[in-house]
Amino acid sequence: MKILEIKNLCKVYGKDEIKVDALKNVSFDVEQGEFVAIVGPSGSGKSTLLHILGGVDSPTSGVVNIAGTDISKLDETKLAIFRRRQIGLIYQFYNLIPILNVEENMTLPLLLDGKKPDKKLLKDLLEKLGLKERLKHLPNQLSGGQQQRVSIGRALMNNPAILLADEPTGNLDSENSKEIVSLLRKFNKENNQTVIIITHDEKIALSADRIITIEDGRITKDSGRVEVSAV
Repeated sequence: MKILEIKNLCKVYGKDEIKVDALKNVSFDVEQGEFVAIVGPSGSGKSTLLHILGGVDSPTSGVVNIAGTDISKLDETKLAIFRRRQIGLIYQFYNLIPILNVEENMTLPLLLDGKKPDKKLLKDLLEKLGLKERLKHLPNQLSGGQQQRVSIGRALMNNPAILLADEPTGNLDSENSKEIVSLLRKFNKENNQTVIIITHDEKIALSADRIITIEDGRITKDSGRVEVSAV
């Protein structure tokens, strides 16, 4: 089943002599349960693409269909609701709330949506993420790897249609990077969670089912769906 459909996606910044075509007629589909790596040089448009997929930025034209909803047609309020409920976002620098503990950071999106956290899911995530003993710790009491694990847990608390990760290991050492990728792969395999990751790390890209290469705002290569063993 297609969980994501991108059709003729374009993004233009500025106009006239300062016009920049960040994305040029980008089109691709992603099946539910795929682990996709998006790679490309700095300025290629990959981060712009991820921000549009995450509903953080809007396209100039084209279609972004996630779980049957064209988010490019949603107004700001509906988009914010859809993003909270259907899209899990993981950033390079964690974006945790410093005055909230692990449990509060992980359940915040649900509380903002007026929902009660699923205690069973929370317990399961804490166990899988190795955070069971850190439940009441604040972000500044955690290592970088632990903070990123909290951000993964936060992104998964709503059982999102897609999980988007923007350079999730870019602020970590090699050991923690390997651990974070293994965790993402674990949720991908065990929960059939669709994962799309932006990365400069070749090892991470090679661990994906599929690699999409972007250069100058266009897709220049798509490896297609292949079976690759986890990291």
